[in-house]
Amino acid sequence: MNKYAPEIATLRMDIEHEVKRKIRTPYDFEFLSGAIWERLHENISPTTLKRLWGYIDGADTTRRTTLCLLAQFLGYADWEAYLASLATRTDIESAAFEGEGVHIDDLQPGDRVEVTWLPNRRCVFRYEGEARFTVVEAEHSKLQVGDTFETAAFLIGQPMYLDNLCHADQPPTADGMSYVAGSKHGLHTVVRLIDA
Repeated sequence: MNKYAPEIATLRMDIEHEVKRKIRTPYDFEFLSGAIWERLHENISPTTLKRLWGYIDGADTTRRTTLCLLAQFLGYADWEAYLASLATRTDIESAAFEGEGVHIDDLQPGDRVEVTWLPNRRCVFRYEGEARFTVVEAEHSKLQVGDTFETAAFLIGQPMYLDNLCHADQPPTADGMSYVAGSKHGLHTVVRLIDA
């Protein structure tokens, strides 16, 4: 399953809630790997966990065996049992977008959103509708003016996950790339810009 899927984002939040800490630093991934070993006597390497959390680059998909172990860590029989439980939970929608930020439901086409993240990155995006954005300003970022992407929300303290990223200086492709910004510390600020 794609590691940017909402079900996996919820899984990450549930695991952080279970261990009562945000998983953000190399030590946190070592800690979580050890906690999984203590509870299940199964090994998931810190590197695999870092990829799943977007801390380091790697495969965009996660193996079912890894997802099953993480679901078992939370007390479920397997990944499918965890997925089945999501259908009956009422906290998911609000938990998935917990925290300050901007969600696409709050935007109209033409609205602009400014985001910053460490060390000194700043971008302004224009909402085009249908979850699509265009980069209109970019400072110290791999994103460039004219790039387009899709996302559902920009949340302070959370990584910025962009899907179907198409660079302005490259021919469009059927499927753009996925991109994560602020994977270690999340977004620093998120501001909806109001025209004077």
